[in-house]
Amino acid sequence: MEEQKRERTEDRAVRIDHRQVRALAQPLRMRLIGALRVSGPATATALAEMLGTNTGATSYHLRQLAEVGLVVEDPNLGTGRQRYWRAAHDATSWEASDFDDDPDARAAIEWIEEDYVRFFAHHAERWFAGRHEWSPAWRDAYGMGDFFMRIPAARLEAIKAEVFAVFERHRDETDPDDPDAEMVQLYLAAFPLSTVLPPAGEKP
Repeated sequence: MEEQKRERTEDRAVRIDHRQVRALAQPLRMRLIGALRVSGPATATALAEMLGTNTGATSYHLRQLAEVGLVVEDPNLGTGRQRYWRAAHDATSWEASDFDDDPDARAAIEWIEEDYVRFFAHHAERWFAGRHEWSPAWRDAYGMGDFFMRIPAARLEAIKAEVFAVFERHRDETDPDDPDAEMVQLYLAAFPLSTVLPPAGEKP
């Protein structure tokens, strides 16, 4: 049991390298990784249906992701010519400065970050449009908030690490088969306030 737990922890996150970031910077590939992480192993055909694309494109992009180790085949599920794919990791991580020495990789990570923000905005809009369909308990539990503080960069890094540790603890302590459980996505963002409130005398 301890060995399985250790393997699970090691496989959970990947700090993407220069080759992986280039492969990931494509809209469908981002969606494929997300779908496999949320829904579990699937065939190219099932993923194409889920994402509203065609099997040929899905198969091609899965192979590109497999070449850099971001998805792998699941031989335990495949039968005959059916190939099941699964995400090789549960999470992707990087630091903004990881690709400072590689202009192409830096451009790729900037595209990924911008696409992530676009997805967040779309996600929030869909929630606002359909929140009336949820129970009061879930409407109160979901939502957003913000907080202001003046701190050094090292303390901001410490806060991020602590918050993610809280996310992981609650995930690990929750029974995924709990009938009251729902799949949720938690976002953590930190930005300089100066980008929102310009210095006195400057127009926003």
